Amino acid sequence: MTRNRQHPFGSLWSELTQAQDEFARWVNRFSGSQLVTGPELNVWEDEHTVYAEADLPGIDAAKLEITVTGGNQLTVQGERAAPKLDGASWLRQERPFGKFARTVTLPTLVDADKVDAKYESGVLRLTLPKHEAAKPRKIQVKGV
Repeated sequence: MTRNRQHPFGSLWSELTQAQDEFARWVNRFSGSQLVTGPELNVWEDEHTVYAEADLPGIDAAKLEITVTGGNQLTVQGERAAPKLDGASWLRQERPFGKFARTVTLPTLVDADKVDAKYESGVLRLTLPKHEAAKPRKIQVKGV
């Protein structure tokens, strides 16, 4: 039997994250900032771990920086080099380049010292073990 457990605030969480991203894009557009928001992240959890995954094709893994601050703020930042054309000119340039950063609030505290990041075939996969304080505990009921 397969059980799908969703975060109780999953849809609200998703809407808040989208609003945060839209606000960042709007601010960047009018401030002239070259910082691109992104990448888009998939985040899910099980009993002991939070996982995150991002598609980042064409990125030099050495230029990725992953940080966890405050126990539940995950930031993925890096830079995609601008493509160079020799003897040609752009007809359409839709793929973003330059520096990017994305910060999301995780639904629980994670142990930043045990975070694992792997980059393979253009996909960044993060494994973020939950902090001991955030893991479910069975409470022994005492009889009086």
